[in-house]
This record gives sequence, structure tokens and C-alpha cells, in this order.
Amino acid sequence: MEKSSSPWKLVAAAIVLAAAAAAGFWWLKIHDFSVRLAIDDGINVLRAAGPLAFFSAMAVLPAVGFPISVFNLTAASAFAAQMGLAGVIAAAGVAIAVNLALTYWLARYALRPWLKQMISRTKYKIPVVAADEQTELTLLLRITPGPPFFLQSYLLGLAEVRFFTYMWISWVISILYAAGFIVFGDAILHGRGKVAFLGFTGLMALGLIVHFIRRHYGKKTS
Repeated sequence: MEKSSSPWKLVAAAIVLAAAAAAGFWWLKIHDFSVRLAIDDGINVLRAAGPLAFFSAMAVLPAVGFPISVFNLTAASAFAAQMGLAGVIAAAGVAIAVNLALTYWLARYALRPWLKQMISRTKYKIPVVAADEQTELTLLLRITPGPPFFLQSYLLGLAEVRFFTYMWISWVISILYAAGFIVFGDAILHGRGKVAFLGFTGLMALGLIVHFIRRHYGKKTS
């Protein structure tokens, strides 16, 4: 009975979500809500806070689960006029490096006793990784879709992956994605179709490279 009723549950959930979305759009329409104006207001708030506050938040907040993609998509729109696109990407690179170091320190040292206690109450165990497998593990974890950015960092810190290995692989992959999203987000918000296409193409190319790398190491691991 449960198997036969599950499709109907999915249909019912889809109907409820569609109805909620329709109600939300209707409410926004009758209240003259403009998504574009809301985005512009948000960008103005970020711009008023200044780049120091923005990139400091980018360095800290993802360590507690805040999506780093939000920073990547809004950084250039808020500060490219002031810092230049290259400056924004460079500042994002510094923020990502600080975040990676902070999250590693939290997972391996500061929060390790508490995290170990939490994990011990579950069916999972802290992974033990041989030294000669740490590079492949770090690479595979960083390019595998699914686990959030901060969770990947915590897992690698808990597994006691060498800091240098963790840092350079994580930073290179993260800054490549960040640069693509920064360019793409700025182009979309400013209606620059060609630049948006270039940014999207770069992300697609990076995704394709990641796919082949994952297949290669997946076969090697298996």
C-alpha cells in the first residue's frame, strides 16, 4: 500500500507547491512588487556597507552554513565600479582563503571534541584517511555535487587531511567557481548578455572538466 500511494503523495505535494507559488505571485502582483527593484535595493545596501564589511562577512558566514554563492553572485554588482572586476575577484579569493582556514581550524581543533561527541551519537564515524589518499579525497569531495561548501570543509578537517593539501586544492577549485559566478551574476543583473554568456560558458566548461576528473578518480578508486 505504501508503494502504491507514494506517487499520489508526490502529486499532492506538487499541487500544494504549485498553488503556494501561484498565491505568492498573485500577492506580489497585487502589491506591485518588483523583483528588479528589490534586487537593486539589496545591492545598494551591500554597497553602503562597504567592501570591507562585505568581504569580511564572506570570510566568516559560510563557516556557519551561509551560502557562499550569495556573495559570489552579488559581489561584482555591488563593488565592481569601485574596485574593478579583477579587484572583486581578488578580494573574493582572499575571503575564501580566510574562510577555508577558519573552517579547517574549527573542525580539526576548536570544535573537534563537540563534533566528535555529536557524531558518536549517530551511525557515522569520523573518516580515517591514509596520507597517500588525502589529495584524491580532497579533490573528489570538492568536485562532487551535493555536500554544501562548509560541510565539505568540516569533513576534511575532521578527517585530519594535511592543511596544505586541503588548502591549495580547496582554494583553486573554489576561486574558479567563484570567478565564474561573479562574472555571470554581474552580467545578469546589468543585462549584459554577451558577458553573461561568457560567464555561463566558463562555468559549463569547468563543470565538464570536473565531470571527467570525477569519472577518472571514481574508476581509479573503485
